[in-house]
Amino acid sequence: MSLQDKLDRFPTAISALTVALPPAYHFPYPPEHTNWRDEQRAWGTTAVLFNQSWHMTDLYISGPDALRLLSDTSVNGYRGFGAGRAKQYLAVTDEGYVVGDSILFGLEDDLFSLVGFELPMNWIQYQAEVGGYDVTFQRDAAGWGRLGAVPKRLYRYELEGPAAWAILETAAGRRLDPIGFFRMGEIELGGLRVRALNHTMGGVPGQESTGLELFGPADQREAFVERILAAGEPHGLLQGGALAYGTASLESGWIGGVVPAIYTSPSLRPYREWLPDTAFENVVPATSGSFRPAEIDGYYATPWDLGYGHMVRFDHDFIGREALEAAASDPHRRKVWLSWNDDDTAGVLADAALDRFPRPRDLYAPYHQVRDAVLRDGRTIGLTHQTGYTPGLGAWTSLASIDEAEAVEGAEVEILWGDFDGGASDPYVPDHVQRPVRATVHLQSPAL
Repeated sequence: MSLQDKLDRFPTAISALTVALPPAYHFPYPPEHTNWRDEQRAWGTTAVLFNQSWHMTDLYISGPDALRLLSDTSVNGYRGFGAGRAKQYLAVTDEGYVVGDSILFGLEDDLFSLVGFELPMNWIQYQAEVGGYDVTFQRDAAGWGRLGAVPKRLYRYELEGPAAWAILETAAGRRLDPIGFFRMGEIELGGLRVRALNHTMGGVPGQESTGLELFGPADQREAFVERILAAGEPHGLLQGGALAYGTASLESGWIGGVVPAIYTSPSLRPYREWLPDTAFENVVPATSGSFRPAEIDGYYATPWDLGYGHMVRFDHDFIGREALEAAASDPHRRKVWLSWNDDDTAGVLADAALDRFPRPRDLYAPYHQVRDAVLRDGRTIGLTHQTGYTPGLGAWTSLASIDEAEAVEGAEVEILWGDFDGGASDPYVPDHVQRPVRATVHLQSPAL
């Protein structure tokens, strides 16, 4: 059965996609190695090592048309792109709304890989098939919904924090040549050939050596981890679990798990018929929270809404270019950080934990991926994407997109905390009532 077959059984796409996901469904790693608070602190003070080997899909793309396919299906520019380079690949529909993003690696001159959620990978593979591109795909699927390893070509780890580079040099036993931001290099660690991408999950994007994504052959994973942990011990390195990992993007501002803009356009019906109903597009957690549009397209976002406007390059033809050119000068939503009022936070925590009437939705530490309405003077001005806590942020914080005119540093808004139906459609969420929570707008991450 296709995704379209499923959608056809419901009156609206949003009703078809109101899917309750079991708790802890997502990550195939232990929740904690020590405790999530210390693991969070480590990326700001020493370093943390996150396993990324199994929860992301790797799509390898090769062939004469590989680079042309990437260029035709994404907003990014590709001048000078090739082996040893990386970028955040961003795909949009013909209407200019985001399908999804992944990290794109230039592994060799004619071999590339997309790593991340499956949304843009399904999209690019479909476009290759219908467009007749001369490319070959190999997909290493993620291990969502279960704990432990899945067969993959490569292991993948994130070494994050101010001591990351010193730990690598200790493991290598020598000084290492620096790697520029979003550039790749190769490092030998005691006979292990490791490739490294300089980027960051919790630090300042563009700052040198705050984070490194390290990968190599899967059969060398245990030897790699053993060497990094031994080198990191004198530097205060901790292993990070799934709970801490899920909060890192709150600091850096990456908005993951977007609702792909594929469900409503008549022109995309063939794509929905191509997608199986088991695809990731069927289980995107789109509908939790107080923000509840009449139809699923109320969740769709442009690149500007997510803070990706700077990535759009009109120097090449790509799917969605005409729509984005027409919308470039229009008002957009803007990505912001909303710091929760401490008193309101304490009230939600206490009243939910003690079951006080009227009971608000639980505020489970350390994060939630929910889409709550953001209000100003009773008007809805945007929505949250993720809410959580890190010591670096210093308060419970929501990563949100709000109307550009309302994005004023220090302005006070309200977040309507609680599901649109009080949890009635989700058996994993206790019944509750919505509660407004005051929050302060920040245009940059409070952790930076």
